[in-house]
Amino acid sequence: MRIGNIHPAAGATKNPKRRGKGPASGLGGTAGRGHKGHKARTGGKIPAWFEGGQMPVQRRLPKRGFKNPTRVEYSVFPLGRLVQVAAGTVIDRAWLRDNGVVRSRNPIKVLAGGGELKVAVTVQVDAASDAAKQAIEKAGGKLLLPEPAAKA
Repeated sequence: MRIGNIHPAAGATKNPKRRGKGPASGLGGTAGRGHKGHKARTGGKIPAWFEGGQMPVQRRLPKRGFKNPTRVEYSVFPLGRLVQVAAGTVIDRAWLRDNGVVRSRNPIKVLAGGGELKVAVTVQVDAASDAAKQAIEKAGGKLLLPEPAAKA
């Protein structure tokens, strides 16, 4: 047995279609490309977005609005959700998630409204409105915000 004697099993391989090799091949002449036209030409690939020359959809529709790439999407909650909290509680991301106040993984922002805070609590969130900050400090609590990132 020699390497030159090894062949695949019968029916395991098929000969490729020999396009453009004369009339006897069955694929001579136009080689299966039909007659003339863009797709019959060399390099005649049509992009997926081409619509046959009609005005393309990205040019038919009007341009609208603006999507700010640096916008921060906050999960907000009103200070009134903390009215029932015991004094001295530290309210952070874990506490807010465990108590069902916020659900998403977005940064958390506290807003004023929904009731008046009467007990001193420590609130540790990513952002707060000025009115919420004043309401927390008025009740004797503390608001802890992260340090702003240094600009490069």
